[in-house]
Amino acid sequence: MPSLRVQRASDDFARDLVARVARWLLLGVGGLVMIAGLILAPLPGHIGLPLLVVGLMIVLRNSFKAKRQFLRMQQAHPKMVFPIRRLMRRDPEIIPVFWQQYLRLERLVLPKRARFAGRTRRALGRRLRRKAA
Repeated sequence: MPSLRVQRASDDFARDLVARVARWLLLGVGGLVMIAGLILAPLPGHIGLPLLVVGLMIVLRNSFKAKRQFLRMQQAHPKMVFPIRRLMRRDPEIIPVFWQQYLRLERLVLPKRARFAGRTRRALGRRLRRKAA
């Protein structure tokens, strides 16, 4: 026979309180992970960007205000936010995002005649196609 237990208001309050505390703890953990990612980003090894993305994912899943702010930033600066959104997908495209950001950095830093990554990739592709044919 099924239980006829009546749910009390204190049970709902306790669940709500636990959910709220858990959300605040996750926001704190996400913030700490993002801070660690910002600190490690300029260091060699490229561990900072994945940490930053993981922290951002934790914060965005647990904060409506952060989601709204992220969407506003995406509308204002789509070229800056799009790589982050690509890395936050279920199956992230890590190598294409890295390549695109490298080409943008090369375009920003080097003059046109000194850029080599695009030319090298195209020459390597032509060489591989010739060998395959």
